[in-house]
Amino acid sequence: MDFDLHPELVAYLAELDAFIEAEIKPLEQQDDNMRFFDHRREYERTDWEAGGLPKKEWEALLGEARRRADAAGHLRFGWPKELGGKGGTQLELAVIREHLAAKGLGLHNDLQNEHSIVGNNPFILMFKEFATNAQYDRDSEKLLAGQLRTGFGLTEPEHGSDATFMDTTAVRQDKDGKPGWLIRGEKMWTTGMHVATHVMVFARTSGKDGDANGITCFIVPADTPGVKIEEYLWTFNMPTDHPRVSFTDVWIPEDSYWGQIDQGLRLGQSFVHQNRIRQAASSLGAAVYCIEESVKYARARKPFGKALAENQAIQWPLVELSTQAEMLRLLIRKTAWQMDRMEHKEIERQISDKVSMCNYWANRLVCEAADRAMQVHGGIGYSRHKPFEHIYRHHRRYRITEGSEEIQIRKVAAYLFGYAGPKRAQFKEAGIGADEYVQPVPARP
Repeated sequence: MDFDLHPELVAYLAELDAFIEAEIKPLEQQDDNMRFFDHRREYERTDWEAGGLPKKEWEALLGEARRRADAAGHLRFGWPKELGGKGGTQLELAVIREHLAAKGLGLHNDLQNEHSIVGNNPFILMFKEFATNAQYDRDSEKLLAGQLRTGFGLTEPEHGSDATFMDTTAVRQDKDGKPGWLIRGEKMWTTGMHVATHVMVFARTSGKDGDANGITCFIVPADTPGVKIEEYLWTFNMPTDHPRVSFTDVWIPEDSYWGQIDQGLRLGQSFVHQNRIRQAASSLGAAVYCIEESVKYARARKPFGKALAENQAIQWPLVELSTQAEMLRLLIRKTAWQMDRMEHKEIERQISDKVSMCNYWANRLVCEAADRAMQVHGGIGYSRHKPFEHIYRHHRRYRITEGSEEIQIRKVAAYLFGYAGPKRAQFKEAGIGADEYVQPVPARP
């Protein structure tokens, strides 16, 4: 078993580092753009008078960084080759995400809004795997050109992880002699609606509460009559682009959906599996950054005439975190490698539990590492003049939004005890009943 990264990937990491130094760092420094990353970051990023939305200057800066990354051939690294990308694998993307996050805060990679010079766009692969030929012909060019920007409407005010109990409905209804659908309901945490052209609305089209089948993923133009942003929800980490959106008698034509009628949750699962493994790698990278910065500070800081690093009270917690980071890295890379070796739609059936393990443990680890970094750095660590409070506030949300860690642990338990996954058949063959076990599809901002 070879644990070395292949030479092409090592060379690509070096290429990314050179691009950051040549193109991104100068952009970060010009026109006082550092205000978006130093102690002023939360204030400068947020338009407090416009409902807490991101400032236009902040989003324009991110857009320019992505434009430069795209021109250099990096932004679409993970897109399938047939859709204009480089076909980057899940393993390669996981390694890259960790590498970029381990550099700390900067314009190269700011996960507050999933920004990175190597893009994370799970919609692309989801569309490739689930869109019909007609849907591909209709939407692919707009999607690839950035003309179809979608919000993700799964969570509801009364339903989050219990997505199969959603209250939003879609019923068939003709209008002006044309067949279509009438949607009614509300969604929460529909990220990016202030710039979205469309919103993916998951709605029940058949069946009853708790049924995984019977939910369809509709693609609704954001300016359709009846679509209304009710409020932007302010969060622990500002700015916010996470609104509550209502759908009041929203009519759309018959073919306004992706995938198949009643099979929409498969698209949701595709989305979260891609997001979970990459976001786990990012959390790992941020945790490593916190650990390494703490080690450097502990060596340099000399209270009472000796380095902090000589104290076991400083050493041992960082040793524990460093050990967990090493083990987690192996699990993330093995799981990403396994994802690359199976059909995309098999991930849920075979190794969804491993993806959940990676994600919930990485999110927990980065919060512990950021908290420990504050403690090691003392008062300056608690201030906004160090990045640890921002890392904590940002990554704390992922213990909820990628599927709460409780839901993900429940998923692991289902696979471990044979209520789902490969062990289900083994228990059945052994005469042990495989009781029905509802797999929640966690909602996400």
